[in-house]
Amino acid sequence: MSSGGGRDAQLKHTGLRPGWTTGACATAATTAAYTALLAGDFPDPVTITLPKGQTPSFALAAEELTAGAAMAGIVKDAGDDPDVTHGALVRSTVRLLPAGSGVVFRAGSGVGTVTLPGLPLEVGEPAINPVPRQMMRDHVARVAAAHGGTGDVEITVSVDHGEELARSTWNPRIGILGGLSILGTTGIVVPYSCSAWIDSIRRGVDVARAGGLTHVAGCTGSTSERTVTELYELPEIALLDMGDFAGAVLKYVRQHPVDRLTLCGGFAKLSKLAAGHLDLHSARSQVDKPFLADLARSVGASEPLAAEIAAANTGLAALRLCEAAGVPLGDAVAARARDEALSVLRGAPVTVDVVCIDRAGTMVGRSAPKGP
Repeated sequence: MSSGGGRDAQLKHTGLRPGWTTGACATAATTAAYTALLAGDFPDPVTITLPKGQTPSFALAAEELTAGAAMAGIVKDAGDDPDVTHGALVRSTVRLLPAGSGVVFRAGSGVGTVTLPGLPLEVGEPAINPVPRQMMRDHVARVAAAHGGTGDVEITVSVDHGEELARSTWNPRIGILGGLSILGTTGIVVPYSCSAWIDSIRRGVDVARAGGLTHVAGCTGSTSERTVTELYELPEIALLDMGDFAGAVLKYVRQHPVDRLTLCGGFAKLSKLAAGHLDLHSARSQVDKPFLADLARSVGASEPLAAEIAAANTGLAALRLCEAAGVPLGDAVAARARDEALSVLRGAPVTVDVVCIDRAGTMVGRSAPKGP
């Protein structure tokens, strides 16, 4: 792997210490609790395997073992990221279920419940996102195989003071009530620093240009990196982890052009760019559903559908409404985001295309390439 560019080099260049997601903490707590149920003792520290192969260890901050259940708790360390959940105690209580029951997830105290459509979970489900759920299932299976269990368990995740902490997040606005979400796609919290991150983007562009590359991709995260790599077979040093800083990529490429720039990210984030926002962070820009309704009208949405879009809970919910009606909102967002990018580039000799994905990495919108 090149040490000059790409996501890993950018992370090293920030000089900030990464941390662990609530999903990683919940997985570690679940692993410790289920091991104690089957083996009679809590592993401390407990080691887990993250989706990209890292194997961090976590010290237990709480533990309790009874006849049919075990609880383990881990204090979340968000590294140098100013995360609202830094220092929170994430607990997992594991109970044995009859053979064939599978893995059942419950929201304990401080973990929210989904009450509105438009999220990657069904209404009524605990707000434990798909990747953390899969991490917990995988580790339950490993513990069961190691200690002779069936793998049939109920996992209740809770966060001390989570309901209070959730008031500082967007959860109440998107219909997650009663507490926090258990999140994470990689298990690692990328530390957030505007100046350090933007500097790392600039360094990534410089490395790509010095390496003779003519096509680079600004990606909002690891899922979009994977998608754009599969689409274009780009080398690692062509990947710019722009995070929420679309404007930083565009302004630097305007001054230091490359022949081709692909922007790839989640539909909701890129809908913000389409609406003219250059900072895509949720604290500084929101998805504009009336804007999406107008964009949908421009590609054939009926007035009743446009009204539904304007009232949708999330950008994803608006997208799903359009998909069901055969209205290409994803393509319209990608095209408008491309045009906004070109306006920021101000005639620089750069051809731009945009790819929108959903949380699973499935492409839900794509623009044609366009130059100045």
